[in-house]
Amino acid sequence: MATSTQSVVDPKRELLRHAVATVSYRGGKTLRDAPAEFADFRLGDTSRTPVQILAHIGDLYDWALSIALGNQTWNDATPLNWNDEVSRFYAALKAFDDYLASGQPLHGDAEALFQGPIADSLTHIGQLAMLRRIAGSKMMGENYYRADIVVGRVGAAQTAPKKEF
Repeated sequence: MATSTQSVVDPKRELLRHAVATVSYRGGKTLRDAPAEFADFRLGDTSRTPVQILAHIGDLYDWALSIALGNQTWNDATPLNWNDEVSRFYAALKAFDDYLASGQPLHGDAEALFQGPIADSLTHIGQLAMLRRIAGSKMMGENYYRADIVVGRVGAAQTAPKKEF
């Protein structure tokens, strides 16, 4: 039993927070040093551009936060310019992570939050990485198992990769 000086840590919330930190780390790698023209790169007439994908990721984390707050709301945001969408990406991750860290009631199922918005965002980060390679702006591969991913570190400032290839 926890005493008044101990807090009870919810392992599901901590795993969600680690997943959000992972999204920040891996997403940051795809966003860092992307050339200006990458934002509007398009594979075909019906494919999303990187800036549209990034806006969708921001929408996913706005949705995740609304679920956690108990007021599930979806919004398809109009994409901003690339730099503003990058800022929005980190701001949305931070807002969601801050809520998870707050200890306030989690009004959504932790597993559903993972399988929905978080897993979807990882898919889209993979799309951005693939699009960067196709657009001629290759990124180094990395052993993500060895990456220094820290719960709560959800901004652009990340530890340098430990093992790239």
